[in-house]
Amino acid sequence: MKNDTHFDAPRFDAPRFDAIVVGSGITGGWAAKELTEAGLTVLMVERGRNIEHQTGYETELKAPWEMPFRGQGDAALYAREYPVQMLNRHFNEFTESHFVNDAEQPYQKALGKDFDWFRSYQLGGRSLTWGRQCYRWSDYDFGANKRDGFGTDWPIRYADLAPWYDKVEEFVGVSGAAEGLAQLPDGRFLPPMELNCVEQAARERIRAKYPDRVMTIGRTANLTEARPEQGRAHCQYRSICARGCSYGAYFSTQSATLPAAKKTGRLKVVTDAQVHKVDYDAKTGRVTGVRWIDTKTGEHKVAFARVVFLNAGAFNSVHLMLNSASEAMPQGLANSSGVLGTHIMDHANTMAAMAVMPGFEGRTSFGNRPTGIVIPRFRNLETLDGEGFTRGYSFQGGALQGTWTRGKRMGGIGKAYKEELHKIGPWTMVLVVFADSMPRVSNRLTLSKRTDPRGVRQLEIAFAHGKEEMAALADAHREATAMLTEAGGHVIMGFDRPGHGGTSIHEMGGARMGWDPKTSVLNRLSQAHDIPNLFVTDGAQMSSSACQNPSLTYMALTARACATAVSMLQEGVI
Repeated sequence: MKNDTHFDAPRFDAPRFDAIVVGSGITGGWAAKELTEAGLTVLMVERGRNIEHQTGYETELKAPWEMPFRGQGDAALYAREYPVQMLNRHFNEFTESHFVNDAEQPYQKALGKDFDWFRSYQLGGRSLTWGRQCYRWSDYDFGANKRDGFGTDWPIRYADLAPWYDKVEEFVGVSGAAEGLAQLPDGRFLPPMELNCVEQAARERIRAKYPDRVMTIGRTANLTEARPEQGRAHCQYRSICARGCSYGAYFSTQSATLPAAKKTGRLKVVTDAQVHKVDYDAKTGRVTGVRWIDTKTGEHKVAFARVVFLNAGAFNSVHLMLNSASEAMPQGLANSSGVLGTHIMDHANTMAAMAVMPGFEGRTSFGNRPTGIVIPRFRNLETLDGEGFTRGYSFQGGALQGTWTRGKRMGGIGKAYKEELHKIGPWTMVLVVFADSMPRVSNRLTLSKRTDPRGVRQLEIAFAHGKEEMAALADAHREATAMLTEAGGHVIMGFDRPGHGGTSIHEMGGARMGWDPKTSVLNRLSQAHDIPNLFVTDGAQMSSSACQNPSLTYMALTARACATAVSMLQEGVI
């Protein structure tokens, strides 16, 4: 799989750093913070444009009438240049600049496979557009592969990560309620946001019928208490987070980790720089630095470092490793196992049930809470009680009232129609299921023969959900319907089949962690088995998917890996 695209050899007068971090999203920001605070000089390389905190959020405070298309965007433009990104629920006219242009950033789908790859190439990456849900994994998750034989056993367990979860939560600021659940461990929480009246009633009614099922407020990286030492205010309850938050109320690279790293004076940031290769020295068995293309000028550049962290996002990091094939490593960087690119995952999800919730007429809520509810996993815990599946699923969603926007789906005209839309609509409740994605060798990333506009081979994605995910979603549909009915709702719709791969926006795997160098790319420290000074600490390292949002785990693994790298550098091991 040697990359045959020609680029100039690295210059030996190139700048040198202790560490290079590729990517500036959630994990890249953490890597830069931890490494610089430990005394290392760090180069952060970001392929997208620079966005300054506060001043760079150009549409944050704009009203719909200040936008050319009233916030809805240019439908023709989106169909032509954003056919994938426009499917993201956070994508609109206010946020379109925080997503890639699909025409300019192409990728390929294997024949007969659908995968919607949502991407944000700019300083901060998807930390500007993420859903901010922060959940710890448990040993039900870290032990899943060993238990049912799918994939390779995780070389870590919850106890290995617990102190790093603590560290990350305390810095990020995660609001949530402690529930004492083994399958969803409690964390270091800020005061929780409140359930609304319908959700509180549903919580009580569901718990009375199903004692093992707990509806709780979503654990979210939105501050409910200000962090003046970080320059961050508490949440304003606007729920327009993906535009960027000048208050710093939600966690992003710009609001939190980047200022901390810059404060050390040891960080250099380069934007508009597409890294296309990590250089490897076969004589020393070490990586020496990275090469990139200046996307504004087309100039090829290089930098050297003692250690390299890949944090470009799961698929982009694997893409870079595949593209870094050499004579010494013809199958891709750190790929003596041959599993690089395989066992990719993304949660199978769908709207399991929606119900109208009568009995709450005349009651309403105020503000726009930027989180929903979660019902943690209750299947296949101590007992394997799933029919046709051995993992779990969880629900997210919430209760809400219709606003004037429901007029898009209503017939009507004139004064009476307008007056009706001035009224608050009925309460409805939605449960969206996220099911564990099984690690399969057939779900994989490879290099396409096609190249992008800069001459780099594109990534090709082959992905499909299997019978286990289908069985889990069928069960979830039945149980969601039963729970909403028990809560007093009238179920009006629900589904038991997933959307395309990628729609959960939780893509992970491809450079999995494991005990055995013959069957995994990384060891228990997020360090390449083959190359001791290469660390991959974004979603690429994941060996299974669990059924809860993975970002908190990515951040905890990154902080842990940084401490390991610093210690090894100090000891002269790498």
